[in-house]
Amino acid sequence: MSPVFPMLTVLTMFYYICLRRRARTATRGEMMNTHRAIESNSQTSPLNAEVVQYAKEVVDFSSHYGSENSMSYTMWNLAGVPNVFPSSGDFTQTAVFRTYGTWWDQCPSASLPFKRTPPNFQSQDYVELTFEQQVYPTAVHVLETYHPGAVIRILACSANPYSPNPPAELIQLILNHLTLPDLCRLAQTCKLLSQHCCDPLQYIHLNLQPYWAKLDDTSLEFLQSRCTLVQWLNLSWTGNRGFISVAGFSRFLKVCGSELVRLELSCSHFLNETCLEVISEMCPNLQALNLSSCDKLPPQAFNHIAKLCSLKRLVLYRTKVEQTALLSILNFCSELQHLSLGSCVMIEDYDVIASMIGAKCKKLRTLDLWRCKNITENGIAELASGCPLLEELDLGWCPTLQSSTGCFTRLAHQLPNLQKLFLTANRSVCDTDIDELACNCTRLQQLDILGTRMVSPASLRKLLESCKDLSLLDVSFCSQIDNRAVLELNASFPKVFIKKSFTQ
Repeated sequence: MSPVFPMLTVLTMFYYICLRRRARTATRGEMMNTHRAIESNSQTSPLNAEVVQYAKEVVDFSSHYGSENSMSYTMWNLAGVPNVFPSSGDFTQTAVFRTYGTWWDQCPSASLPFKRTPPNFQSQDYVELTFEQQVYPTAVHVLETYHPGAVIRILACSANPYSPNPPAELIQLILNHLTLPDLCRLAQTCKLLSQHCCDPLQYIHLNLQPYWAKLDDTSLEFLQSRCTLVQWLNLSWTGNRGFISVAGFSRFLKVCGSELVRLELSCSHFLNETCLEVISEMCPNLQALNLSSCDKLPPQAFNHIAKLCSLKRLVLYRTKVEQTALLSILNFCSELQHLSLGSCVMIEDYDVIASMIGAKCKKLRTLDLWRCKNITENGIAELASGCPLLEELDLGWCPTLQSSTGCFTRLAHQLPNLQKLFLTANRSVCDTDIDELACNCTRLQQLDILGTRMVSPASLRKLLESCKDLSLLDVSFCSQIDNRAVLELNASFPKVFIKKSFTQ
């Protein structure tokens, strides 16, 4: 067993992770092999010493609640010595994922699940950390400060690129957890069954995300002959640290990309412009592309997406897509139904983007504009008039929108099909806006008005009476909604989850 650096897949609102281990005794051979594989300047500890260390660096993560130019509620708070615990509550110095609860899976924008996904793979987010010293870990302590209990898996591996990673381990993992490995096992019994088990029709849906920590070029090469008819492919989180090369990915897609309809590549940092060019050329039938948190892709790479004219779903959350490339995409991809542009910090003028969306994307059903910093009532007017089919709209943390301009009442009047509306941290939302939603958006299921100071319990009661399907109402830090009001609303509407956090 070689020393390992922990890299953790976690799900929770927590502050930091502390690794405590006691090293076991190693043989001289192990020690020699270890030292050969590790750079000379790396630190090691005596084998029988007990070391407590905190995360040194946040290498990667799938989402966070904060913005890209701030430390508040971001995953970067996981690195270093903690300064919150043992205090508990809602602190800006904590690491918070953007999603929470099961409501995200019940929205119009929710993706359909892949077949043959192992039942024990339930992760919705992940974060990858590195630690200073190589260790044999004996314990991992996750100290959570608010709504604990969501950590579902912790993985550890070596940060040393020369450590062994045989593809056979991936195959063993598949054999242990999926019906897909059952096919592989059955293929070993006889030639006839082998032909059936290797039939490309058995691999129409291929979800490799559960094995992201092990997947490499050799794995893709092994699967390549079986995946010539694959339609749904999930490579999210895979290929980092050089495990998948541009050449390996391109070879796989040139053989297996012609029938692809859905391609998930969230946090796949091996991607570069060449990869997106290959996707645009080899996947003519692609309808769904997820590049969420692929923040290492250069801006010019996104120009190739405009060639995918059949796209219906496009996720560009936390990418460096620029305005010119995005306008080209919107111009040529008029079939879009689901579009995520949350935290796209390189876009200069969201009103221009909103105008193009309203003009070109008439079939749009869900739109994520989380933390777009400069959209105004003019952009909202273009959206509301041009996209009447919208069912989900996220305008959370958009500080340039003001209720006094009538932008929210316009949304309520022109978008009667809304099921989810997030106006998170917009302090101008008022009773008039809530009343208009109650009158016009009776299909509403999720509403987030966190932080507003202008909404009264009476307006919320009217909303709850009108919107019979409402299941989530976030009124955290709404100054007029005190604990008593929440209890009274809960008593009258027990089926609705009313989320409330108070200022400390």
